[in-house]
Amino acid sequence: MIFEIVKSKGLSHKSYFIGSKGAAAVIDPRRDVDIYLDIARAHDMNVELIFETHRNEDYTVGSLELSKLVDAEIHHGAGLDFEYGNPAHEGDIFEIGSLQLEVLETPGHTNESISITVKDKDASDDVYMVFTGDALFAGEVGRCDIYGPGEVEAMAGSLYDSIHEKILPLGEGVIICPAHGSGSVCGAEIRDVDITTVGYEKKTNPLLQKTRKEFVEHKVAERFYIPPYFKRMELNNQQGVDILCRLPQLRSISTVELQEMFESVQVVDVRDPESFAGGHIPGTLNIWNEGIPAFAGWFLNYKTPIVLVDQDGSRIHGVERYLIRLDYDNIYGYLSGGFSSWFKSAGPTETIKTCSVHELREEMEDPSIFLLDVRKEWEWEEERIRGSHNIYLGILEKNLKEVPKDKKIVVYCDSGYKAGVAASILKINGYLDVTNVLGSIMAWKMAGYPTSGD
Repeated sequence: MIFEIVKSKGLSHKSYFIGSKGAAAVIDPRRDVDIYLDIARAHDMNVELIFETHRNEDYTVGSLELSKLVDAEIHHGAGLDFEYGNPAHEGDIFEIGSLQLEVLETPGHTNESISITVKDKDASDDVYMVFTGDALFAGEVGRCDIYGPGEVEAMAGSLYDSIHEKILPLGEGVIICPAHGSGSVCGAEIRDVDITTVGYEKKTNPLLQKTRKEFVEHKVAERFYIPPYFKRMELNNQQGVDILCRLPQLRSISTVELQEMFESVQVVDVRDPESFAGGHIPGTLNIWNEGIPAFAGWFLNYKTPIVLVDQDGSRIHGVERYLIRLDYDNIYGYLSGGFSSWFKSAGPTETIKTCSVHELREEMEDPSIFLLDVRKEWEWEEERIRGSHNIYLGILEKNLKEVPKDKKIVVYCDSGYKAGVAASILKINGYLDVTNVLGSIMAWKMAGYPTSGD
């Protein structure tokens, strides 16, 4: 048996390649599918089956793309009317080599959610592993708020039943292969491990220690942000998207060309916040390269062409893949030579102030400072720097009225990266005196400075 995990950085998404005796299946493929072709080629296998555990919300699935290239069947849960592929029902069985894959209907995250068990018939009739999608993670369970707050209670009850009646009875030693890992927006406290087992989750997963009533109450009380791009991903993954067959060829744009087209494109600087603060093109949005999967969908539209800027061009290919997975086919090009070529050609630049936590500590009593925490609301409630105001980064642009323009805006987050994005948004919107606290609350606590909380 061949089994490989394909991780998508930033999204914390995990897809899977599994095969036996020349035949293979892919579970929850991403849109840039070349990696599955490479794995198949390396093991002399043909991809015959593609499974989607649910209609994903946080990225564009690559099932149609992969199916076009390898002529494989697509299967997904029957609880939703997809415009492509085939509905899979409880008890449906598929075979690839010595492997037997069986569908379990496990609604709760979404109505059509399925899990897929795997048996290696050459070894045993027992279930060996299960692909759980967004039903059960390592240390967590899936979100139940996708259909809105009015449906959370019913969805939570369904999820509890799915986990306790379908997944946990499979056996203590069964390997659990979830669709996401630590850092995903699809779960609050997912552990940072690749795989886990039924027995380990039964012992250690705090959500599995609750009664059904306690479980539902916990899920109803949960708070998540829903990025605006989720709706587009849901439509993409129900209706299907354009097939690329290859990544687009990005245009190399000179400094002169970028200056001429600046007002008609979305310019994103993907350098780290300290580099961006030291100098950048005025009016550009800063999202560090590995933050693109999490935050591009909050701020970039799908119509205006996107131009990327980094230091020297070395990060563009990875960022391009991140954006393609989010359906940003409007990537236009990149600044040739990166920001280095811009300032060498005497292009206009501006800076953002930075400060250490020690400098912030010394200026805490300055009444002209507005201290802005752009972490999630519940993180701020739990622990914060005294006197700070909270607006989550994703909703900052829509809540700028809460940020005074007549004060010095000092921004912090976990470690300074999200604060860098926030600082660039504030600068774009006319805030002249903006400072990013490098190291943010992580450095603040390392320095031994006090925090407060509710």
